[in-house]
Amino acid sequence: MISSELPPSKPSGPGRPKDPAKRAAILEAAKRMFTQHGFDGASMDQIATEAGVSKLTVYSHFGDKEGLFGAAVKSHCEQSLPSTLFLARPGTPLRERLLEIAEAFYAMISSPEAVAGHRMLCSPQLAESPLPRLFWEAGPQRVQDDFAELLKRRIEAGELVVPDVARAASQFFTLLKGEPHAQLVFGCCQPGQGDVQAHLAASVDMFLDAYTAGTGARRR
Repeated sequence: MISSELPPSKPSGPGRPKDPAKRAAILEAAKRMFTQHGFDGASMDQIATEAGVSKLTVYSHFGDKEGLFGAAVKSHCEQSLPSTLFLARPGTPLRERLLEIAEAFYAMISSPEAVAGHRMLCSPQLAESPLPRLFWEAGPQRVQDDFAELLKRRIEAGELVVPDVARAASQFFTLLKGEPHAQLVFGCCQPGQGDVQAHLAASVDMFLDAYTAGTGARRR
């Protein structure tokens, strides 16, 4: 069962304008509580207390616990990987741009919040719930879509030849996660910073070898 907490009755009419500061406080509290206690273990009462607001305010902003979880994931991804990070910046060499994105992406997915969230979503209790899809749409899908737009602009500039942009975007982030991220999620070891940097650079180079105009892309 996803949640036994039922939201209070919604007030009629448009109500008061939402307070952005309270929304931000709720999101930060939700990230901490979900990380520490998991989805089922974190209650809306706990999150409200942690944020310094009423439970009614939490429901007013996010509707229910599932909506709050999706918003917390989206907030974490947007803070770590804002859409501005994916601007084409044609004056910056492509490899440099991809390394910048790679480093920001890996820092995000290796954070305690992200590792805890990954483990939580893989648990049997949540595997059949709506939460994995909420997570995917709020996090990975948004990042891949933004990256795909960057690829399209670099393709138009003649730097890349990519037959399937959506697939290439997915491949890029799958390469970046690789074995180091799996080791983090399994808790078997903590990859060293030098190993992570070497892994990210090798992943970017593999991606470029496959799709840079005039190299591997000609073989397609």
